[in-house]
Amino acid sequence: MKIGFIGLGLIGGSIAKGLKKAHSDIYIIAHTRSRDSLLPALNDGVIDEIAEEIDEAFGSCDVIYLCTPVANNRQFLVLLKDVISENTIITDVGSTKADICRSAEGLGMEKNFCGGHPMAGSERSGYANSSDHLLENAFYLLTPTEGTPERAVELLTSLAKDLGSTVKVLSASEHDETVAAISHLPHLVACSLVDAVRDNDKNGLMKTLAAGGFKDITRIASSSPDMWEQICASNREPIADYIRKHIASMEAILSMVEAGDGAGIHELFSEAGAYRNSITDSLIGPIDQQFYLYCDLVDRPGAIAEIAVLLATRSISIKNIGIIQNRNSEPGALRIQFYDKRSRDAAAAVLKQYNFLAE
Repeated sequence: MKIGFIGLGLIGGSIAKGLKKAHSDIYIIAHTRSRDSLLPALNDGVIDEIAEEIDEAFGSCDVIYLCTPVANNRQFLVLLKDVISENTIITDVGSTKADICRSAEGLGMEKNFCGGHPMAGSERSGYANSSDHLLENAFYLLTPTEGTPERAVELLTSLAKDLGSTVKVLSASEHDETVAAISHLPHLVACSLVDAVRDNDKNGLMKTLAAGGFKDITRIASSSPDMWEQICASNREPIADYIRKHIASMEAILSMVEAGDGAGIHELFSEAGAYRNSITDSLIGPIDQQFYLYCDLVDRPGAIAEIAVLLATRSISIKNIGIIQNRNSEPGALRIQFYDKRSRDAAAAVLKQYNFLAE
C-alpha cells in the first residue's frame, strides 16, 4: 500500500508513525512547504520519499491524508484533482467537515473523498512531538459524502483502527454541530472568561490569585489564534447557534442569581454535575486531556524529592510538578502532571501505598 501525506505535523506525523508501526511494508510519501522539515521523518524511516511538488508521485497513492490547516486542505484538493487515479482515496484531519466535503463535491471528487477528524491533540505541535500512540483510544470521525464509495469508508476505518482509534461515521453537518458544542464553544467561552477577568483586573490582584483552578479551566484559551481563526470561519453557523444557546443559558443563570434563587442554583449544579460525571474518561475527546494528581503535602525539607524518587524508581515519568499557592479550589498542596492516564493512576497507587494523600 502507498500512502501520501500533505503536511506532516503533530497529527500527520502521528498517523504516519502509527501506520508504519502497524504495517512496516507501507510506502509513505510526504510533501510540505519546506523540504527540510521532512528530513527527520525520512531519517526516522517513517516516510520513504519526499515529494517536492504535488504531482504524479501522488497519483499512485491508495490513500492521501491532507494534514494542513482547514483552508489550505481545500486548496490541495484542487491541486490533487488532476493527478490522482480514479481509485485514490483522499481524506483530511481537519476539525470542520462541511466546507471541505462541499469543496470535494464541487470539484466532482466526491467518489475520491471522505472527511476525517482524529479527535486527539496536544499543547505541543510539529512532527517532533508526534508519536505512534497519540491516537490510541481517541475517537476517529469519518464523514463520507453522498458519493463516497463504501470501500473508501471501510479502508479508512481499518487504518484508523490500526492506530488504536474508535471509529464513528456521521454526516458532515452532524459532525460540525457536535464539535461546535463540545469543542469550538468551550474554546471561545474560555477566551471570554479570560477577557472578563483581564478587562476588570485594575490592580493585578485577579491575575495574582488566578493560579490553579482558573488557569486550568481557561487553559484552552492559549490555543493557536491562526488555527482558531480558520476554524471559526469554516464553521460559522453551528458555532453562532451554540453561542446564542450559551447566551440564553447564561441569561437564565443571571436571572436566578439576581433573584436569589438558591433552589434554582442548587438544581443547576446538581444537573450539570450529574451529566458531567456521566462522561467517560476512557476515551479521548476533541480537547486534549490533562492528567493531574493532587497530593496533600506537609511543608518540610525533602518532601517533594521523596515523591519524585518514589515515582522515578518505578519508571513513572512526571511531565510537570508545582506547589499550589491558592488552595481554595484544589484538593492538595502539590499538583503533579503526567503524560497519560496510566502513569497518573500508577503514581496514585504508589503514593497511597506510602501514606501520601493523593487524588
